[in-house]
Amino acid sequence: MGFAAKTIVVMSGKGGVGKSTVAVNLAVWLKGRGKRAGLLDVDLHGPSIPKMLGLEGLTVNGDGKKLFPVDSGGLKVMSVGFLLPDPDSPVIWRGPMKGKVIKQFLNDVDWGGLDYLVIDCPPGTGDEPLCVCQELGASACALIVTTPQDVATLDVRKSIGFCNKLNIPVLGVVENMSGFVCPKCGELVNIFKSGGGEKMSAQMNTRFLGRIPVDPRFAESGDSGVPIVEGARDSLSAKAFNGIFDALV
Repeated sequence: MGFAAKTIVVMSGKGGVGKSTVAVNLAVWLKGRGKRAGLLDVDLHGPSIPKMLGLEGLTVNGDGKKLFPVDSGGLKVMSVGFLLPDPDSPVIWRGPMKGKVIKQFLNDVDWGGLDYLVIDCPPGTGDEPLCVCQELGASACALIVTTPQDVATLDVRKSIGFCNKLNIPVLGVVENMSGFVCPKCGELVNIFKSGGGEKMSAQMNTRFLGRIPVDPRFAESGDSGVPIVEGARDSLSAKAFNGIFDALV
């Protein structure tokens, strides 16, 4: 494939752990560090990347041979959301059709020369992550996202096992929603427990990259299209992202 020096597949075995938030902030952070970065959304049934980057309503163009990703201030972005007639249109596809579209995104999109391609996968170990990892082969590595609760880490462990079986290197585990930052006093409260991701990482012999606390500005950043690493750089969450991404890269 050769469109990126490094491809990072962001995965989780559980929905609702903030995987897309991590993927978006990682891609934007890489761009902010002067890297040529791309972001591919293969969550075909729930493409949230256009909304999270303020790109809703945009479409992609092509020349008959290649598709051209949407440019978001220097970040190249591709999502099935750009191909739908409206945001409420459901994607009702079986596995073979999903695999065909993902292969097209990986092979028929003119990404140009990238230093990093970040791929946001849907939760689980089904068609989409399997197609991505099989198509990329040795050029892929994975970033695993979880929340601290046992009910989340139980499923997320399967993503690590998935990567091990496919010989995809796991860069590490991020524990998201690890504590809540009170907007009034700044106190960190562990409403979802804390340490579950680190404990799981140790048990699975996987590197633990760090914790990201919940910040009320998370919801604002997702709805406004300005990721928190750009829109709230002084927040504990943005600082946590910076430390994790520095260690990752």
